[in-house]
Amino acid sequence: MKQLYLIILILCTLLPSAQAQTDKTKDYHKVLDLNEVTVGERKNTIHTERLPDVHNTYITAGKKSEVVQIDGVNGNIAEKTGRQIFAKIPGVFVYDMDGSGNQVNISTRGLDPHRSWEYNIRQNGIITNSDMYGYPASHYSPAMESIQRVELVRGTSSLQYGAQFGGMINYVTKSPDTTKAFTFETVNWAGSFGLFSSYNAIGGKVGKLTYSAYYQKRHSNGYRKNAKSDAESQYVSLMYEFSKSFRIKAELGRSEYVYQIPGPLTDAMFKEDPRQSTRSRNYFNPDIYVPSIVLDWKINPNTQLKLTTSGVYGARNSVMFDAFANVPDTISRVTNAYRTRQVDIDHFKSFTSELRLVHQYDFLGFRHVVSGGVQYMHNKLRRRQLGKGTTGSDFDLSLTDPQFGRDMYLTTNNIAVFVENLIFITPRLSISPGVRVEKGGTDMTGKITYYDPQNLPNTIRHSFPLFGLSSQYKIGEHSRAYAGFSQAYRPVVFKDIIPGSVLEKVDKNLKDATGYNLEAGVGGNIRDVLKYDIGLFQVMINHRMGTVSMKDENGTAYLYRTTTGDSRTRGVEAYLEYTAFRQYNGGEAQTELSFFTSTSYFDARYVRGTAVSGGENKSVSGNRVEGVPTWISRNGIQFQYKKLSVTAQYSYVSSNFANPLNTVEPSVNGTIGKVPGYGLLDLNATLYLGQHYKLRFGMNNITNKQYFTKRPTMYPGAGVWSSDGRSLGVSFAVKI
Repeated sequence: MKQLYLIILILCTLLPSAQAQTDKTKDYHKVLDLNEVTVGERKNTIHTERLPDVHNTYITAGKKSEVVQIDGVNGNIAEKTGRQIFAKIPGVFVYDMDGSGNQVNISTRGLDPHRSWEYNIRQNGIITNSDMYGYPASHYSPAMESIQRVELVRGTSSLQYGAQFGGMINYVTKSPDTTKAFTFETVNWAGSFGLFSSYNAIGGKVGKLTYSAYYQKRHSNGYRKNAKSDAESQYVSLMYEFSKSFRIKAELGRSEYVYQIPGPLTDAMFKEDPRQSTRSRNYFNPDIYVPSIVLDWKINPNTQLKLTTSGVYGARNSVMFDAFANVPDTISRVTNAYRTRQVDIDHFKSFTSELRLVHQYDFLGFRHVVSGGVQYMHNKLRRRQLGKGTTGSDFDLSLTDPQFGRDMYLTTNNIAVFVENLIFITPRLSISPGVRVEKGGTDMTGKITYYDPQNLPNTIRHSFPLFGLSSQYKIGEHSRAYAGFSQAYRPVVFKDIIPGSVLEKVDKNLKDATGYNLEAGVGGNIRDVLKYDIGLFQVMINHRMGTVSMKDENGTAYLYRTTTGDSRTRGVEAYLEYTAFRQYNGGEAQTELSFFTSTSYFDARYVRGTAVSGGENKSVSGNRVEGVPTWISRNGIQFQYKKLSVTAQYSYVSSNFANPLNTVEPSVNGTIGKVPGYGLLDLNATLYLGQHYKLRFGMNNITNKQYFTKRPTMYPGAGVWSSDGRSLGVSFAVKI
């Protein structure tokens, strides 16, 4: 920690000192706001902000946080193009995985981007991860047109939000206009590869009742052959305000899509034609419901109590011919039919109840804030896999044999108690110590046709006291230095426990991955000309899951799934935005030219570990962690003239390795090998036509770069997955 504070002091000396304030205590305490912050609408340009020191019932002082106003994003919102939505958040790795805007797959600081499952994902503060302890992927996928802003708090938030290494991402839906009884909004997109999306929403306030709802439908034929996608989502929100201090809010969100999976490619196939397909009969279909009820009581001007009860219910379905890219899916000459497909069905029943209290109090001449609460989770995941499906080509989950090869239950009960205290040492300097205690267990029952369930880890206990400390020093009114440390852990998830075949065995004493986040930086706004946030970080993860080669008492070789290594990721995250020219007319900027860069450097390596190669265990100590590029840099030029804004953006991602052994040459089936770096150029524009109409136009990947972002080892299939080439899109929005 001493090294981090030394770094902060050095960085602080590089910044201009601010003029002292006459009433320091008053000025620095006015940022403490217990109410939900609704940031004003931003037009024409992407704006990244940070959360206030106290946001709703959460303390964010001393932590690295970012807020993206979606209305200001010049980009493809309908297809949730991550490099544009998160353009100004340094270090965001975007994994292009499945379909036309079906999911947001991102990570930061060298973590796994698969369905953003290293994060605590929320909508309006409601957890949407399918099963935090069994399969933490976020299959729920609301319409991005419905989102007002995206809030991201890095991993040092793990004490308050949950023990994930990544931190928290909160998608905040648009608030209705409470000055009207009825409003209507429609956003319609059309673009390349058969894209059409229609979003329609209503909202308003009648008496003490505030309501909003939307329906969205999207279709795309996909960039590749056999990559069709059909998605829809719905949402309704009702809030009744009994008084100015007490209100109840009920919400129900639902998302569902069917994605035809075009199959993995080999490197040779990708080079020949990245748009080709190796599968025509594979489909993926999540159907998720997220209900919630929130009681919000402002007991007095200094104390707020919030009780949240929510759930995630639904299914994750797939029917696939699952094989390597170089294994064709062909019609048998003997049967004159395709081979049977594999059917997998997961059912999620995840319940969460969380009680939070935030209180401001005066002590030794300063106003401090304490935030704490208790969270209870009961999750039940049923995983049925290796079902014998049909030989057909359509989306069909029916079985030709009623028995699944794996029929397992994973049930988790977990309770967490947490508290964090924002303490002011001086009007400028504050610290936020905190603790979170998690205790619970996960029990697994069921059957595997090729395996004795008694040889599996039937019970995994989660028992962790987690500690953290954040600090912040205000350098004037608009700048700050921050540093933080927080412990975290990642539960052993379902896929870690289940052996893939009779040749695998699983350690019955598996341990959850543990570690910490460490960060320090400076950020702010100098004279409204230079916005900046430059920070250093370190993420340590112990007990990473892996596989080692073993032999039993008879000398028979087998693979043993256990904790095989530790990894450490160090890096720099830098965001700079410079406004070169700004001309005002009546107090409002009419012409503006600005430049930005959002760049990160990662040094992610194994501190200890082994991997299997050729039946032998080989050390990977010192090797780079798979799937982590060294450089991610997004750079842009923004020009605004009256109601028109244009953003040109260049995104660069350096190469990364697909396995811990850091194999460079690609394998014949495309599962192993280096992932080449790539650079993409996008051009997007927004034009406001009067008060109620908005037109958007975009050309993505202008140079038609053929690239891929990762070589997955599980869904949607091991191998190369082509990302989209050049595309055009246009949208028209009406809001009345």
